[in-house]
Amino acid sequence: MTVGTEWLVDAHGCRPDALRDLATVRALLELLVVRYELRVVGESAWHKFPGEGGVTGLYLLTESHLAVHTYPEHGIATVNLYCCRWGTRAAPEFPWEATFAAALGATQVDVRTLPRGTRGMTA
Repeated sequence: MTVGTEWLVDAHGCRPDALRDLATVRALLELLVVRYELRVVGESAWHKFPGEGGVTGLYLLTESHLAVHTYPEHGIATVNLYCCRWGTRAAPEFPWEATFAAALGATQVDVRTLPRGTRGMTA
C-alpha cells in the first residue's frame, strides 16, 4: 500500500540572484501549490538569509508539506513535496525542468519520486 508520494527536486545551475530573491522563490512554490491544488494550512513560513544568503520556505499542507532551500553560492535549489492526496493513483505530471529553468535559470533538474508507506522498500 502506498500512502503518499514524495518529490525530491534538485535544481542545478540556477542564477544566484534568483535564488536570493524571496519573491521569485515564493512565486515558484505558489505555482506548485496551484498546479497540484494543494491546501495550505495557516501561513507559510519564510526566511531570507542576510547578505548573499539564500531563502528557506515551508508550507504546511493538509496533504503534508512543501519546502524549499536555496544555495546561491552553489547555484542550487532543493524542493521537497510530500503529498498523500493520490495514494495508489498517479499524480498529475508537472514540467519540473521547464518550470525551474524559467523561474530560476536552472540548467539541470533532477527529480526523484518516492512512493511512501510501501512495504519492503530499501534505501
